[in-house]
Amino acid sequence: MVKEKLIKKQPFKGKIAIICGGSKGMGKETARLFVKLGGSVCIVARGLETLKEAAKEIESVKVEDSQFVEIISHDTTEMDKLEPLFKAFIDNHGTPDYLINVVGYAYPQYIEKLTLEDFKKNMDINYYGQLVPILIVLPYFMEAKKGYIVNFSSMMGYFGIMGYATYAPTKHAIVGLTETLRHELKPYNINFSIVYPPDVDTPGFEEENKIKPKECAMLSEGAKLMQPEDVADVLIECILKKKYNILPGEAKFVWRMFRHFPKLVRNIVDKDYKKARKKLSKN
Repeated sequence: MVKEKLIKKQPFKGKIAIICGGSKGMGKETARLFVKLGGSVCIVARGLETLKEAAKEIESVKVEDSQFVEIISHDTTEMDKLEPLFKAFIDNHGTPDYLINVVGYAYPQYIEKLTLEDFKKNMDINYYGQLVPILIVLPYFMEAKKGYIVNFSSMMGYFGIMGYATYAPTKHAIVGLTETLRHELKPYNINFSIVYPPDVDTPGFEEENKIKPKECAMLSEGAKLMQPEDVADVLIECILKKKYNILPGEAKFVWRMFRHFPKLVRNIVDKDYKKARKKLSKN
């Protein structure tokens, strides 16, 4: 859990964050912690009732009456409809200090069972679902010459395993987008971070496991499952230090190994895949 001395410091006092995908899992826990540390949030998601429930939970940790928790119920892929909602919020509260994009989902499946529409849907939600909020908020950040954008990739954003043909490319795309924006927007004093979560115990992960190819599930058996609040702790502490790459849990070790010893990592994963297929063929 976040350190008690950090709670006492209230580092986000007077700060505002728009958190897309903020009604469940890592997004909700990030919003809750941001408010606990003195900030105000606007959480964005599609489900209105889930948003309302999340807002109540987040409001319960407010430390000052001046803090607020607002909601926007909308799909973050629809720029024409989302833009006026963001504009109304910004007109009312001013330019936010943070935009945190926790939007995304996985559809793990055998490649021969996937259609082009499956690839398009994953790209639409995982990539455009983060790009659209950025395009809306960016002019305000550029005018103010300040701001902080956090995008969520995945461990699948720096390598890939079987079953994630629709998912991994979208997470690589988020990395490419963030790298490019980080460089281009340096003159505007806008900070960026990319989060690479490992497997996390979220509602989305639970749904993912229901359809995951058996080999894929077997490859994930040895991984340590993180809790959303633990990812939020790491994220918030890294944001305060302005760390660019945020690697919670096992993601840091795997990232280092794949960066320095890619052939070794691929060999290990390939052997594990071969073992899984052999085991299944005997059943």
